[in-house]
Amino acid sequence: MTGRDGSEDPGRSAAGAAGGSGGPAGRGRARGPADRAAPAGIDGVGDVSGPGGATGTVTVSTSGLPGWLDPVVTILDTVQGRQLSRFLPPAGGRGRPSAVLVLFGEGATGPELLLMERAGGLRSHAGQPSFPGGALDPEDGDPETTGPLRAALREAEEETGLDPEGVQVFGTLPKLYIPVSGFVVTPVLGWWRAPSPVGAVDPAETARVFTVPVADLTDPANRATAVHPRGHQGPAFLVESALVWGFTAGVIDRILHFAGWERPWDRTRQVPLDRRA
Repeated sequence: MTGRDGSEDPGRSAAGAAGGSGGPAGRGRARGPADRAAPAGIDGVGDVSGPGGATGTVTVSTSGLPGWLDPVVTILDTVQGRQLSRFLPPAGGRGRPSAVLVLFGEGATGPELLLMERAGGLRSHAGQPSFPGGALDPEDGDPETTGPLRAALREAEEETGLDPEGVQVFGTLPKLYIPVSGFVVTPVLGWWRAPSPVGAVDPAETARVFTVPVADLTDPANRATAVHPRGHQGPAFLVESALVWGFTAGVIDRILHFAGWERPWDRTRQVPLDRRA
């Protein structure tokens, strides 16, 4: 979510580690043909318009997902917003609707996540990794139903060049809030069923686009607590020559926790953030 991570993180509200074996293993089995119910407020199908104006269809479906994603799918039915973050959308509909694409793929070393890194010359959060995403545009539609799905895929295509046709949306997490920017963010979960080439579409905004193996995210050696000079603290990941922190790290942290992939790590290990972060 370029430029919108902020220094507030959602990843400190749930207690304790989930245990688990430290990550999904291999391809696993495919899910059966029956889909799970679409998230509340989403009817399962929505029209999608890409940057070029071409129309298509996005379907919320768990059919055919690899078996290692089963614990993530379970989260959709069980996890509430307050378990993901202490920052929830303000009452009265305040806040700017936005969405990020949390895209799971399978690389040479197993399951992975797609991330991007902001350009180093930007005034705000230069060099900070994030999920692809951004604010909803009017043409994305209703922010309470299919709007976030459309926005997440549109922004991901605009920022990374990925082909939305290769992404299977399988659900959304509860809306979260980033106080520093005023964004109300819907994390849209996707399976990169047919990977396409990706890269920084606009180098002035994005330094690089990269994938991170889930095994690296669960490795205790790559985990730390990020500490901002203003006192904010939250989970961080040191992966792919990058420090992932803020909103993005908080969402990853909670997914690992509730999927049972988290491994015990040293929460006293701290990484200081620059005052400009």
